[in-house]
Amino acid sequence: MSIAIVTDSTAYLPAAELDAHAIQVVPLHVIVGGTEFSEGVDITTAEVAAALRAFKPVSTSRPSPQSFLDAYEKAAASGADGIVSVHISADMSSTIESAHLAAQRSPVPVTVVDSRSLGMAMGFAVLSAAELAEQGGSLEDVAAQASSRAEASTVVFYVDTLEHLRRGGRIGSASAFLGSALAIKPILGLVDGQIRPLEKVRTSSRALARLEELAMSAVDKAGSAVDIAVHHLDSQSRADSLAARLADRLDGLPDGGAVRVVELGAVVGAHVGPGTIAVAVCPRPNP
Repeated sequence: MSIAIVTDSTAYLPAAELDAHAIQVVPLHVIVGGTEFSEGVDITTAEVAAALRAFKPVSTSRPSPQSFLDAYEKAAASGADGIVSVHISADMSSTIESAHLAAQRSPVPVTVVDSRSLGMAMGFAVLSAAELAEQGGSLEDVAAQASSRAEASTVVFYVDTLEHLRRGGRIGSASAFLGSALAIKPILGLVDGQIRPLEKVRTSSRALARLEELAMSAVDKAGSAVDIAVHHLDSQSRADSLAARLADRLDGLPDGGAVRVVELGAVVGAHVGPGTIAVAVCPRPNP
């Protein structure tokens, strides 16, 4: 079988990698001041960050089922016998509901995978699925590859303020931090597809140091080579500095790995706000 891969725009994969593996991306939507935009198409992360700083109303919405059906039909027309469609956690977005609805009308079989994650934790899983598909993997094996790599990933992050998460309704049990939000810098994690509170620290420098230690703890637990992505929103220099420190520490390990810096896109950025730094640690699958 020829298996095609579809994902959504919150994977934040570079265009070159999408093109290299013929991965189709269905964009989520961002609404700024009443005007709707497609993530990665007609709005930039910088524009969303500026809107948030200016206290303009910013919200997000899922793609339509038709958008997914268009992608599935395109894959089938290009010769795909089956499709693996990998998406943002169902607890963070209803995107996957649109994918399921479209899958029912697809001209070829579609397996929809809830990554229970987002960003490059999902992106690395998508890449592994695409690589296995290119090696002739079955629909079931390719879907399992995506699911297992996403599940093995660790995501920790720091936000300058919890206000954007609160407004978007994505805060979950991290709302326990709200009472002292002005006095702390919260460290949060993505656990089983939901945002959970991890720690409270007093300064942004301490928060970044804790992200580094939590990331390296995840590397130690992996027991194999890892891929790491340092995400940020409007905080390039801090992200670069953290990535450099992590890369230095990986160089001293037998298995090692790779670190990249990836800016968060408009959709996730709308919920976490400017100044956010996140780290995704993704163990590589066994050869």
